[in-house]
Amino acid sequence: MSSPAPGYWSARSRVRVRTLILLRWLAIVGQLSAVLFVRFGLGVEFPLLAAIAAIGVSVAINIILHAKRRLQDLASEGEAALQLAYDVVQLAMLLALTGGLQNPFVFLFVAPVAVSATILRPTVTAMLATLTFLCVGAISVWRLPLPWPTGVAFEMPQLYELGIAAAVLVGLAFTSVYAWRVAAEEERLNIALAAVQAVLAREQTLSALGGLAAAAAHELGTPLATIHLAAKEMARELKADDPRAEDLQLLVTQSERCRAILAQLSARREQGDVMIARAPIRALLEEIATPHLGLGADIAILTQGAGALEVRRMPEIVHALGGIVENAVGFARTRVEFEAKWDADSIEIVVRDDGPGFAPGVLSRLGEPYLTERDEEGAAGGLGLGFFIAKTLLERTGAKLDVRNRKPPLAGAIVSIRWPRAAVEAPSL
Repeated sequence: MSSPAPGYWSARSRVRVRTLILLRWLAIVGQLSAVLFVRFGLGVEFPLLAAIAAIGVSVAINIILHAKRRLQDLASEGEAALQLAYDVVQLAMLLALTGGLQNPFVFLFVAPVAVSATILRPTVTAMLATLTFLCVGAISVWRLPLPWPTGVAFEMPQLYELGIAAAVLVGLAFTSVYAWRVAAEEERLNIALAAVQAVLAREQTLSALGGLAAAAAHELGTPLATIHLAAKEMARELKADDPRAEDLQLLVTQSERCRAILAQLSARREQGDVMIARAPIRALLEEIATPHLGLGADIAILTQGAGALEVRRMPEIVHALGGIVENAVGFARTRVEFEAKWDADSIEIVVRDDGPGFAPGVLSRLGEPYLTERDEEGAAGGLGLGFFIAKTLLERTGAKLDVRNRKPPLAGAIVSIRWPRAAVEAPSL
């Protein structure tokens, strides 16, 4: 039987136990410094022992966690939420002892909720924010006077306290949403980059298969030659009417056949090396366009440049241009132009289609991961992760991308990729 899926609170968060402990040590140092400075530096009376006791609980919790937990482990979602909830309650206790909402450190309530927004699910962060709201409300009612050096009780107008409470709550909401959005974008970007690496690894693996075949042919050649030679010597020593002669002759014939196959395999590998390492620019365009023929729009392959041009056949370029052409075919109405242009300094490949083109809001964001619509009405297909992967792979080869719409009255999109000629031109043989 398969093990049951982890429960809601037992799922792993994105933070290590060590990080939570370190953040609490920083809070402890800051709280203790502030308490001691106010009491002995400013000479202000307030319940010092109670405040130190509240800080001492945090110290005890950290010591226990150091002893009981592996600091490198990821905290479970429940554990991380519980620790952050404790931090909120402990801060509320300290503030209640030192003036409540009148204490300027009340804005530190934002910190635990912001941390939660970056490492926990939005629902858990919402629960923690609710707890924080309740704590803010509690210390607005149940609190000791704000410590004040003149010996006179300091009292703010109630309306001003309500304004502070509102500012804290708005700050909590804004910071939480902002931190959650940043964390979500970072996670999506990491997933997208992992997809890029997987695609590139796949292309490199395919390119390496020929090398493995050549290595196998080379390694098998020597023992096969030995078998062939031994079989011929044994056959030469037997009489013509010996019943084993026919079997030995068959062994000689089949070993010769195997040697011929291995020789052909090695020769194909040598020829394949040249094909894989370099290709005429038009042949490369045809190779990239072929899988997308007959899928809707016609693909016209165009070349423009002085003299013949051979380019390095890089897996990154093949895969990335294939994705761009596929996207153009998906959006085009009738025709896609796949053109290569070159001069003494640069090589440019342009993909044009006669589809609806890019909406202005999408055009300004092209290259971001998970962008999935070309026009605002939701035209067929999407650019999303595929275009992000293509852009990333091409930029790794030294290319610069320019994406724009065709000028009216023409309709459609243009993707232009330009390299310095030296970056992709195949070296002379």
